Amino acid sequence: MLDLVELQRRLPSGDHQRVHRLGFHTLTLVTGGTGEHMVDFVTYPCRPGTLLWVRPGQVQRFAPGSGLTGPHVLFTPAFPPGFAGSDRLIDDWRGPTCRQLGTSRDYASVAALLAQLSAEAHRDPASSAGSAVSRQIQQLLLATILLQASRLSPHGEQGHDGEVYGRFRAELERSYQATRLAEDYAARLGYSVKTLSRACLAATGQPVKRVIDGRVVLEARRLLAHTGEPVAVIARRLGFSEPTNFGKFFTRHTGTTPGEFRATHRA
Repeated sequence: MLDLVELQRRLPSGDHQRVHRLGFHTLTLVTGGTGEHMVDFVTYPCRPGTLLWVRPGQVQRFAPGSGLTGPHVLFTPAFPPGFAGSDRLIDDWRGPTCRQLGTSRDYASVAALLAQLSAEAHRDPASSAGSAVSRQIQQLLLATILLQASRLSPHGEQGHDGEVYGRFRAELERSYQATRLAEDYAARLGYSVKTLSRACLAATGQPVKRVIDGRVVLEARRLLAHTGEPVAVIARRLGFSEPTNFGKFFTRHTGTTPGEFRATHRA
């Protein structure tokens, strides 16, 4: 756990302003400054009271010269304790990235919990037993922060379509590199394509095929912006037998070629 100012001081000059991909969670409460923060190619305005949650696999970029300050927590998916509520939040990779804590009471509550977490994280335990207790306290505080943030801005799909959509999105996350056919997902999950489409429309307003293609496009954008892999390699990773087919697919969905997109986001 550290402050955004300390984070920027630790990184090589300009590194935080490049597109980079995380393999862990980060939770940030902006307490000072104004600016912007890009996560998965969506730019979020930030000001005191903004709470940012970036999840493993997402890409991000800090805006230059924003001067944002505030506590910044880095944690692995395995660190919070195994409560049903916190497990659900950790597993929900579709959860909101940016929340604006609407009232001074909400802001004060989350800020106080983060201050307690910071104090515990920097405590010097006198023994191994003390270290184990400190770790448990940190785990419980982090779970409380996640649950509190979720309560301040509830989200999620409800009912049968929500359950179907949740199962579909989990399967999509496992299989989007192998297949883009809605029929394959329907067969694997035991639903009809019509049922998947209805669930996707209820949850996102988009038909199932567009949701599938959107996940592939997101991964393509992440890889183009974050890595130096040749376009042909990225195409193969995403299940395209020919780079030209990938290029047409990407251009159709984004309005730009893979090379143009890469040049824009790696400038």
